[in-house]
Amino acid sequence: MEWSLQDAKNQFSKVVQKAREEGPQTVTLRGERAAVVLSARDYDALRAGKPSLVDDLLAGPSWDDEFAEAIVRRAKTPSRSSPL
Repeated sequence: MEWSLQDAKNQFSKVVQKAREEGPQTVTLRGERAAVVLSARDYDALRAGKPSLVDDLLAGPSWDDEFAEAIVRRAKTPSRSSPL
């Protein structure tokens, strides 16, 4: 079902109830689709099996020994010369 923003604000509990019973509810702003209200069950189904940002970052490419050694060497050398 489609709701204008004003109607969705005035009847938010009904929007949520319909999202739970009938599926996603579209909210429009000046006639344009602006948002979709989903039930928690529908949202969980969309997210199922998808990695989080943390999972993505931790699953990045592995470092080979040469690259790891270059990082360690660089960390031990100053990045700027001392003004003294």
